[in-house]
Amino acid sequence: MKQLIQSYKTGELGIFDVPEPMCQANGILVRTTVSLVSAGTEKMIVDIAKKSLVGKAKARPDLVKQVINKMKQEGIKNTLQKVFTKLDTPIPLGYSCAGSVIEVGSLVTNITRGDRVACGGAGYANHSEINFIPKNLFVKIPDEVDDIDASFVTVGSIALQGVRQAEPALGENVAVIGLGLIGQITVQLLKANGCRVVGVDVDEEKLLLAKKLGADIVCDPDGIADAALRLSKGFGVDSTIITASTPSNQPIIDAGNITRLKGKVVVVGLVGMDIPRDIYYKKELDLRLSMAYGPGRYDPVYEEKGVDYPYSYVRWTEQRNFEAFLNLIAEGKVTPKALITHEFQFDDALKAYDLLSGKTKEPYLAIVLKYNSEKLSVRNKELHRSSEESEVRNEGFLRNNTIQLKIANSKIKIANTIRIGLIGAGNFASSVLIPHLKNIGGLEFKGLCDVSSVTAHSSGKKHGFSFVTTNADEIINNPDIDAVFITTPHNMHAELVKKSLIAGKHVYTEKPLCISEDELNEISRIYSEVGNQKSEIPVLTVGFNRRYSPHITKMRTIIGDNPVSIIYRVNAGVIPKSSWIQDKEIGGGRIVGEMCHFIDVCSYLTGSLPVNVYAQCVRKDDQSIPDEDNVSATLLFANGSTAVINYTAYGNRQISKEYIELFGADLGMQMNDFRELIIFRGNKKERLKNANQDKGFKAELAEFLKGIKTGTPPISFESIYITTLTTFKILESLRTGQPISF
Repeated sequence: MKQLIQSYKTGELGIFDVPEPMCQANGILVRTTVSLVSAGTEKMIVDIAKKSLVGKAKARPDLVKQVINKMKQEGIKNTLQKVFTKLDTPIPLGYSCAGSVIEVGSLVTNITRGDRVACGGAGYANHSEINFIPKNLFVKIPDEVDDIDASFVTVGSIALQGVRQAEPALGENVAVIGLGLIGQITVQLLKANGCRVVGVDVDEEKLLLAKKLGADIVCDPDGIADAALRLSKGFGVDSTIITASTPSNQPIIDAGNITRLKGKVVVVGLVGMDIPRDIYYKKELDLRLSMAYGPGRYDPVYEEKGVDYPYSYVRWTEQRNFEAFLNLIAEGKVTPKALITHEFQFDDALKAYDLLSGKTKEPYLAIVLKYNSEKLSVRNKELHRSSEESEVRNEGFLRNNTIQLKIANSKIKIANTIRIGLIGAGNFASSVLIPHLKNIGGLEFKGLCDVSSVTAHSSGKKHGFSFVTTNADEIINNPDIDAVFITTPHNMHAELVKKSLIAGKHVYTEKPLCISEDELNEISRIYSEVGNQKSEIPVLTVGFNRRYSPHITKMRTIIGDNPVSIIYRVNAGVIPKSSWIQDKEIGGGRIVGEMCHFIDVCSYLTGSLPVNVYAQCVRKDDQSIPDEDNVSATLLFANGSTAVINYTAYGNRQISKEYIELFGADLGMQMNDFRELIIFRGNKKERLKNANQDKGFKAELAEFLKGIKTGTPPISFESIYITTLTTFKILESLRTGQPISF
């Protein structure tokens, strides 16, 4: 399929062939018929992407500060590599579209293939021939509404939410500052609500359009005071809705001046927010911000997992705003087509962005892209006839989840070359894993899979993979792939590991191995069965990279077989509850998802495995983060060694993230953030220091590949099993308040 993509690094736009998305259980696949180009939001994104590196830095000073702090912690080289990888991430454009359903997920009800739907959401309702849409981000289109009008559903809901924040009563006077796309819809919504409206803008054409659509008075900013007084008979308007987009603070000042005592000012657009206290204080104005489409926006539980808010308590969610807006169109109260200035076929979409960039000197407002569904179906069938890609039929429509990026190599494997497939091409894979694999050499990059069509295409093309896909089974079941690398969200690890082992693939998975004890035992069972059935046992390893850091391996060499005492302090920093890592069903929480790293390091240093653990956590009233994010775990090892892991979300960024103190007979060592190691032996003191962190990623991958060639895993399965089990036992100890032996 084709999708419109922009490079954030260069600002370059293009329409590319990318693999179709998979239909997940909590959503639907939609074949797009019309999508709307947002003259405001998309123009802002496009403009920032086209800025130089300095320009991007000036636009986001908050991110620059984060980069500087990371440099202090990890070193300049490591930080810049991650920054440039992030900048090289492509952007899918679009967030409002309409189309027809071609596949329905198992958890979605009241929708069938062929239904027309309107869809919203950045990253979902893209300018793309096919989109995956979660269940709370689409609604059926009423019969009275065509797809063109329905494609306005997102911007219409933004305007509707702004009006809801103003809470206008029948007959009230309302000012709308900024008569762009959202402002024009806002005028229509207010008139439908029985309000008297004054519209304000600097553009004469937009003033005329607003007047045509029902505004009682229109004026430029210089006439705003007189217009508001005329409309309100000298009292001031009851509320002002700001839909302008400007860094200027003037709209906030104007709104304060024209709004009556105890009135409301609602900010919908992106404007300066330096509030003039004197004006707002003396009038006791109610200043409100409107959050995009409505309740549910930016909430991953609502948008991604599809958990709705109770109707009785949250009457107007973003999805219910979608429905209300379409109903207003059906009733003739809002007329989106009146706002359209340009229409383009999707293949000519770049012409629309020439308008936004000013390359084409024409006035514009609403721009729609039309998709040729018949052409899409024909091209889809041609792709399948000319390739060996997998096919899935959906009422005569052939699915194409895999595309070739280059001519397939000979089926004859080059001696000593390991052919790899990657599942999950996020920031870690792109900035850490793949660059190190390239440096190691002796590999053939065969297939790359990611749930995002854009990410799969861009990463696969950039790193030289033969094919890309959105279907993980295409990687696991491909006979030309020897080893599978898994870097997906944590809840997917166990299933992908099991499938890969059964398929006879060598497996590297990022930590954790899994997120439940049941999953761990199932992996253990399958690993044992595969070992008994196959002549060559697949090598399985987990991304416990820290044990391969030069400082850690140096410490291990010095310790030998002597029991030691370890204090491992991790100044981890706060991860908010809204993060997927904190979601027990997706990330497993920080103990399962992160502490496995530090348990593995302690096992490696002691040369032994834990047999007992006792854990306690900070008990606090503040529940913005879980109590278990500040935990102290005491481990006893089989050889008599002990370790205390103090893992804390509390702390200060000026303190290094990871610090180890180790004590043995006439021995002491201090390791500071993988950049410094101090060794105390007898009367001697030795200091080793690096300019950049080396957490052992390259050495870890080299050992995994060496293990594939020799048949010897770099970490024994028993060690991986016990390390993972220990994280679950820490949670059990926190629940019971007792030490746990295992």
